[in-house]
Amino acid sequence: MNTSTKPVYLKLRDMIAAAIIDGTYAEGTMLPSVRALAAEQGANPLTVAKAYQQFQLDGLVEVQRGVGMLVARGAADRLRNSERAAFLADEWPVIRARLRRLGIAPNELFAEP
Repeated sequence: MNTSTKPVYLKLRDMIAAAIIDGTYAEGTMLPSVRALAAEQGANPLTVAKAYQQFQLDGLVEVQRGVGMLVARGAADRLRNSERAAFLADEWPVIRARLRRLGIAPNELFAEP
């Protein structure tokens, strides 16, 4: 997928999702504040808020008044499953076709250089 045309809030969403999946933001831990993440990423706070809102709508974060946004229980597994399904449906067919076109065998992908 061409990420250069992807809206900034979706790029931020992907970055946060990857951090939840890999444990950088573990279940029950707080996400950075909207302002902190916006400053860190050089993004508009409203853009960060839009990315966070999608996580909230999907039930992947819980808002605690006066505390912040916490990663919900099961968020990493749910994200991993949805990201895996999206990869297999959207990205893998393109990669597989390119591998075939280039004559790359599956065992070559894992061979030591």
